[in-house]
Amino acid sequence: MMIQYLRNREYLTTTLLLVVISFFTPFANASTATPAVIFIIADGIPADVLENTSTPVLDSIADKGGYTRAYVGGEIGGKSQSPTSSAIGYNSLLTGTWANKHNVYDNQVSDPNYAYWDIFRMAKEHDPTFQTAIFSTWTDNRTKLLGDGLQEAGGNKLDYAFDGFELDIERFPHDLLRNYIRAIDDLVTNEAARYVGSNGPALSWVYLEYTDSVGHGYGDGPEMTAAVQHMDGQIGKIWNAVQQRQQSYDEDWMIVITTDHGRDAKTGRGHGNQSERERTTWIVTNSDDLNERYDQMPAIVDILPSIAAHLKLEIPEKIRNQLDGQSFID
Repeated sequence: MMIQYLRNREYLTTTLLLVVISFFTPFANASTATPAVIFIIADGIPADVLENTSTPVLDSIADKGGYTRAYVGGEIGGKSQSPTSSAIGYNSLLTGTWANKHNVYDNQVSDPNYAYWDIFRMAKEHDPTFQTAIFSTWTDNRTKLLGDGLQEAGGNKLDYAFDGFELDIERFPHDLLRNYIRAIDDLVTNEAARYVGSNGPALSWVYLEYTDSVGHGYGDGPEMTAAVQHMDGQIGKIWNAVQQRQQSYDEDWMIVITTDHGRDAKTGRGHGNQSERERTTWIVTNSDDLNERYDQMPAIVDILPSIAAHLKLEIPEKIRNQLDGQSFID
């Protein structure tokens, strides 16, 4: 992955030239294909760990689009400064805003501010027929962060939900090293690949937790490397399903893979503060419509407007003006 990261910078001049050329030929690449997006959060992987781990699947996706370092945590010392923790990062992606707006400051998600719309609400408001799906370990991602079914959060926004397995102790007995999370992630991955391949929803979220569990249990080291490599294989199944959809249907798929936070520099076990390593994340995408924003250290809040741009969502002006991010695709 480090090779790809350096390659992106080496060819930045070429990329900018292609952008200029495409500006003068606006209709050359016009497509009538139906847009679709799947975004994946692989929890708690620092950029330096990813860049020094063999990830052939992520590399193949980045070869089609790009890999870049990114950041979470808002503006240090500013009103948008946000803890570098899981649910906070998820909601910054989902709403395109920092915690001072969406009001999620910890993993308890006690009082989210649904006035800042999530991407699923935007999609359904744009077109109620858009099919949506979530595949996740945590039930809270659906019930609290998205507030699916709550009137104040926009009502029912998810057509298919595959989650809640962390509560099924009989099927997934909990162990101290949280290996049961790896088993759940495998289940979630397989179902995401199956459902995407057969149904092709317009917007899907896949959440994979095991890498964060390993980080807390072992910190930096071979266990974390192995967990990232396993995650790469899981994403390979989903990526194969996406590619098959594109080959079989008139669909234009954008896949975005990212993480919600880094880890502390001393041991790699913790996170939540504002150190550079805890704030530094990454984004991988297959999109070939990347603009200069992508190479300028984008933020996690830039992912929502990029998804919206690919889906061609018409977002109400009031909601659009609340966003903290900007699109990194044209």
